[in-house]
Amino acid sequence: MRFGLTEDQKLFDHSLRSFLSARLPLDILRRLAEPGDGFDADLWKGLGELGLHAMLVPEEYGGAGLGLLDAALVAEALGFHAAPTPFAASQVMAVRAFQAAADDVQRQIWVPRIAAGEIRIGVGLGGMSGQTGRAALRLQSGRLSGAVDGLLDGGAATHFLVYLADGRAALLEADATGITATLRRSVDRTRPLVDLDLAETPAVEVLEASNAPLQVAARVRDAGRVILAADMLGAAQAMLDRAVAYAKERVQFGRVIGSFQGVKYMCADMATMLEPCRAMVWYAAYAQDAIPEEAAIAANHAKAHLAEVTREVARLATEVHGGMGFTDLLGLHFQFKRITFDRQVLGTSERCRHDAAVAQGWIGA
Repeated sequence: MRFGLTEDQKLFDHSLRSFLSARLPLDILRRLAEPGDGFDADLWKGLGELGLHAMLVPEEYGGAGLGLLDAALVAEALGFHAAPTPFAASQVMAVRAFQAAADDVQRQIWVPRIAAGEIRIGVGLGGMSGQTGRAALRLQSGRLSGAVDGLLDGGAATHFLVYLADGRAALLEADATGITATLRRSVDRTRPLVDLDLAETPAVEVLEASNAPLQVAARVRDAGRVILAADMLGAAQAMLDRAVAYAKERVQFGRVIGSFQGVKYMCADMATMLEPCRAMVWYAAYAQDAIPEEAAIAANHAKAHLAEVTREVARLATEVHGGMGFTDLLGLHFQFKRITFDRQVLGTSERCRHDAAVAQGWIGA
């Protein structure tokens, strides 16, 4: 039995990384990150032409019908290049939510539009993800009132998908009456958060076809956590690669610094910590589709572990560069801040381990 990526997955990964490398040199990335809205129309269009918008959408709705492992490979590449584009919420969590909790009519209306890249959906899970901030919504007669903070991928969203305390989700138009969306620039300038204030805002759809809405909401959350773990993996790998390359060319005291034992150990430590994480993330992504009994545990442990490992890799990679590592000149901070963002969104490592313990039945919810 062979464990690993298929040839199609390898080819797609190579094509995506080549595209991102050509489209996001450091000077362009700086320009795109400056507004802080996490979106660029040309980049969005190009990624759509590669098939990213439709990859998780079932074939019957005009998509490719791929799995979360394929989406994790995409997230790893996006993290590697610190790409300012919506993905985790808009192309993964929203699609999962419609697949699991929408009725046939709702899926026929909305899912093809996601596949075509016509709409971008910011997602807010509120307290279910362990986030702090406001998360009090009430739905009455098809209208939503209240507030929810920290929507992911909401910077240039056309719609918002917000979760109620009972696990149902309501879809809102971004320009609907009674809605105030406040862009909150995060530490990661490539991806902001959005805070919503709602006053009798009409819901376009309410996703309530599932008989177990809280369990479905948890699966949507776990899919997002896997994608963020993959994003951290990609960002940390980029920092490691650049640290090794710098150590091979930087000369100090008449020798390249990579020849010094201390620097060698730092690079070796980073590689040793990071390499096992790849299998962990891939397995967690695979489990979401193929091993449902292990999906929640794997997703939560993956995000918790990657949060801790990538923080250490980011620190060491910056130190290899010396004082230069902290400057804007090298651009390492894009991946550093990307990791910082991913570690906090959709639950810290402590919250993820708590949710894993709940899934294993060790503690109560």
